[in-house]
Amino acid sequence: MSQPLLALHHVGFRYGRRDLFLDANLALESGTATALIGPNGVGKTTLLRLASGIQKPTSGSIDLDGRPLASLSPRQAAQQIALVPQQLEIPFDYTVQEVVEQGRTPYLSRLGGLTAADRQQVDRALDLTSTAGLRHRVFNELSGGERQRVKIALGLAQQPRLLLLDEPTQNLDIGRQIELLDLLAHLRSTGLAVLASLHDLHLIAGNFSAVLLLRPSAAPLYGPPDRILEQSLLESAFDCEASHHPFFSQLPTRAGS
Repeated sequence: MSQPLLALHHVGFRYGRRDLFLDANLALESGTATALIGPNGVGKTTLLRLASGIQKPTSGSIDLDGRPLASLSPRQAAQQIALVPQQLEIPFDYTVQEVVEQGRTPYLSRLGGLTAADRQQVDRALDLTSTAGLRHRVFNELSGGERQRVKIALGLAQQPRLLLLDEPTQNLDIGRQIELLDLLAHLRSTGLAVLASLHDLHLIAGNFSAVLLLRPSAAPLYGPPDRILEQSLLESAFDCEASHHPFFSQLPTRAGS
């Protein structure tokens, strides 16, 4: 087996005296996608921030391509990992192009502006996300679906090897969800690795090769979708009986799970 691009080894994170999660393990290879799931408040956004290097785990370790993530400077990490947040606050009337250009920040010298190579990467990111036609629009005036694509373009402008997405399908209609999944499939075909937190569990099958389930008061579970998307596991993790959720009721059940 090849060395994973991103590896979490028994990772835990604590807020004050409270353990948010413990013993999270993951091995994400280039060109693959893992879905990060779990109920609200269990630490999905925190885990993405740990995987980006923005925050440090309180236990365990994280490797990027076999190298401790903690050994990378913020600039080095940002040249390999892009975190697309759930909310992106833009306080001024920046255009879409100006927002996406911020993705080149890890490559700029202190005094230098954008080079021709930087602008080429911005144009590539806009083209990949079908947002080139929006480049002169004000970001804050866009629809939710348009903003989501622009946020991903901002991440792609960093030329990352790993794309971290926090609830990328939130507030998207089914058509825009399909467009997003098609984009992620294309990005994976170029070798990009994807780790995305999701609430839309029905989108996982066929689009993600693995699932990391964070559970309240229990160790995280990591594995292929057909093992993690199991009725009793999700009932327990989300505190919801199958009869109360049509998706859960369609899932397989396993004795002793």
